[in-house]
Amino acid sequence: MRLFSIEEGGKFKEFVKISFQCNYEEAVLEEWLDNNPDDIVEDGKLLIVGRQVTTNLGNIIDLLAVDRQGDVVVLELKRGRTPRETLAQSLEYASFAETLDGEQIESILRLYMNDEGINLTEYHRQYFNICNDEAISFNKNQRIVIIGQVITDEIRQTSSFLRNKGIRVTCIEFSFFETKSGEHLLSHDIVVGKEPSRISHINSGSLPVVSKKEFFELLNQDGKPVFKRILELAESHAYPIHWGTKGFSLNVNVNEMHIPICFGYPPGSVFKQSVYTGLGRRGGLLSKINISEDEVESVLSTAQRTGLFQKAGNELKCVINRNFSEDDIDSLINWIDNVAGTIQNFGLKE
Repeated sequence: MRLFSIEEGGKFKEFVKISFQCNYEEAVLEEWLDNNPDDIVEDGKLLIVGRQVTTNLGNIIDLLAVDRQGDVVVLELKRGRTPRETLAQSLEYASFAETLDGEQIESILRLYMNDEGINLTEYHRQYFNICNDEAISFNKNQRIVIIGQVITDEIRQTSSFLRNKGIRVTCIEFSFFETKSGEHLLSHDIVVGKEPSRISHINSGSLPVVSKKEFFELLNQDGKPVFKRILELAESHAYPIHWGTKGFSLNVNVNEMHIPICFGYPPGSVFKQSVYTGLGRRGGLLSKINISEDEVESVLSTAQRTGLFQKAGNELKCVINRNFSEDDIDSLINWIDNVAGTIQNFGLKE
């Protein structure tokens, strides 16, 4: 692909196409795609759930994502030409991705986001703006995306063959340009994928965590007094706070194990400015504390009676989109403190 600027008098001036691999590592391309997931595939944006994900065979997936339908997407990046073995490697990664269930995908997302309280279903709904009555089933199918500066004829032909057999493969070719002033431009073109198709412990790199100061800078005037009181409660009672990419979790220390009570998020996060409970079946009280389902439901019912919480999957959320009164904040603080006492009273499962 050639790229031109239009000069004075309508003259075309061609930008200089340069080799990406001479100046940049693949990690740079990975970072760019990680930050710009909206136009990677032909049918919409992707939710990146993991980076540098280790497979069961010890190999590394550059980026792992989920699309709007809940299908898992493997992204393989090559800064130069795509060698013949790229496709075989991507198929191996897709075979690993097929084995992942919802909980494993959620655990990868939690590692990636540095947030052990993230609920995949709720995060996915918020990210893609999906209505609650629209059912999503995760990882029913897998997709492969290969991105390189040159997609070779062998890769194009074989990828098209696989698409015709019902395996969704997308190949994207990018070009890198430099202007006279040193400005860099990136263009990309989907070379395979525009045509319709016939149809254990996993490690992931993590985004940087936010600090308390940075978190408060992200809050609006409605959120600051609420989160100030929550964090003061945590400090005064020595409740551990775990900072994540966007927000934090407030925990209770039970025999050196930290049990999450709730999670706080700022306005710019997928969850908006809110407090989410951390008591649901996945990774919450039932999996770690010697407590019955009925007793957990009682704790959640108590939260709903404050009038501040609403349903969010297996959890509850308190959206802070108005000026909370002192009574509202007191109710929230008292509920958190009471849950902490409940957790300590029941203790860990044996």
